[in-house]
Amino acid sequence: MDTKNTTMFQDNRGQTVETGFETQDNASFEERKIQGLIRSVRGLQVMLDRDLAALYGVETKVLNQAVRRNSARFPEDFMFQFTKEDCLRSQIVTLNEERGKHLKYMPLAFTENGIAMLSSVLRSSTAIEVNIRIMRAFTSMRRFILANSQVFQRIDAVEKRQIMTDAKVDTILQRLDASEPPLQGVFYEGQLWDACSLVERLIGRAKSTILLIDSWVGVGTLDLLAKKVDGVAVEIVTSPRGNKLAPSDITKFNEQYPTLTVKTSTVFHDRFLIIDDKELYLIGASLKDLGRKCFGFTRMDAGEIEGLKAKVDS
Repeated sequence: MDTKNTTMFQDNRGQTVETGFETQDNASFEERKIQGLIRSVRGLQVMLDRDLAALYGVETKVLNQAVRRNSARFPEDFMFQFTKEDCLRSQIVTLNEERGKHLKYMPLAFTENGIAMLSSVLRSSTAIEVNIRIMRAFTSMRRFILANSQVFQRIDAVEKRQIMTDAKVDTILQRLDASEPPLQGVFYEGQLWDACSLVERLIGRAKSTILLIDSWVGVGTLDLLAKKVDGVAVEIVTSPRGNKLAPSDITKFNEQYPTLTVKTSTVFHDRFLIIDDKELYLIGASLKDLGRKCFGFTRMDAGEIEGLKAKVDS
């Protein structure tokens, strides 16, 4: 059953403003609702003036007027004003932002201490009740964070590793864009797009020939080789056991992307990609399996190309 209480503020003229606020008997639902309004900004857990005003059942400007009249009670660690950067980081989208206009007003953010201080500014039993619910919501969040601190630490470690990995991948791709061959790199499981992008760009560098030595090949391998420049001849050397290409696959490929030849050999263990008899890459994963597991690649001395080709022809 819902009950109605009143909340009173003093406006900027010193007059009392009375408003209504609907409270619900279902406190747990209210606390969950409040938790959804708590934001992380500048490393602090805060609530915005507009969200607090909605909870208290008043207009935002009325709440802010009451706070500014009592500014001495709200130091910076209790309350601060958002900047545009804070709005972007917190993904706060307003109507003005959607319309591409400049914001005339930046919201106020209240920390837990600032929200507790609001009860001394607001004059009603409703304000006290709402503040109790808010304090409980903050307490519940702290308990949850403490109980799952190890999980959050692991997530943070994964995110940091991902940032470092993304930076390395960006450097690799930037070098390729600048026609500067990458020297080495590592791709982690799940980085299918990044790994395929690297191999496709290496394949796209070829002007005359591509030699791929890979013990396991399939139609996925041909999908990558189809990114080659027209007129570039491709030779695949694979193992008899790992050759999953049917004669019809080779025929279809040659009809659209000539020319492709496939031969088998049992002398190779590692995977190599040779571009125009000038660039030699050691690749730690079969091209058809890129992105499934961690693998590394490195550019090797081109002086080894002659020895590898001699093994191919033996």
